Amino acid sequence: MRPARFIAVVSTVIITGLTQSAVSPGRCETMSAAKSSETIQLPEPRYDGDVSVEHALRMRRSVRSYKDDPLNLSEISQILWSAQGIASRRRYRTAPSAGALYPLEVYVIAGNVKSLSPAIFKYNPHNHTLVKMLAGDMRFELSRAALNQGAIKKAPAVLLFCAVYERTTGKYGRRGIRYVDMEVGHAAQNVCLQAIAMGLKTAVIGAFRDAEVKNIAKPADDEHPLYFVPVGR
Repeated sequence: MRPARFIAVVSTVIITGLTQSAVSPGRCETMSAAKSSETIQLPEPRYDGDVSVEHALRMRRSVRSYKDDPLNLSEISQILWSAQGIASRRRYRTAPSAGALYPLEVYVIAGNVKSLSPAIFKYNPHNHTLVKMLAGDMRFELSRAALNQGAIKKAPAVLLFCAVYERTTGKYGRRGIRYVDMEVGHAAQNVCLQAIAMGLKTAVIGAFRDAEVKNIAKPADDEHPLYFVPVGR
């Protein structure tokens, strides 16, 4: 399989021993092996907003410079929900997925987020939590792996989208590669529009050295990095 080339509510911190998350019927997603025992419950996302879809579409731009201001946990919660959150009682998500197989995994590279230590966290959409995977501020190293793109280094938080291609190719064969590549675009556009609705700024970045990103971020072996999405003010 080729790796694709082209990321006032108070949080509750629960210290638990992590196991694989439950897999919903018809879903293939599991959490990768945990490197930490810290799970953070995210605030409930909003399901209604004050900005129309049309306005968000008209205002969407790629912005690569950000203020030195932190994001808060409610903002991270909303952004993650827009990317891959659960959107129905049948556990369908905010972005379409071929066969509802959901090959995407989303990480947050946190550098300047209130209530989050600098670290890499993995999003679990099943219970809307973050799992701490790797301690430390990895933005500078990942920026170098992304051909020294400053937006990754300067944004208070960066999403990293990875994909487990086998979840989709297992059903659709090689055609599934195309479906996964399309799916990450759906999810990233959701983030871009949600950010506009929240008064935030984003860009999408697909230029990076895959092996270096994997070595730094340490996703599971079968997860291939596809996209960075820095988020800031």
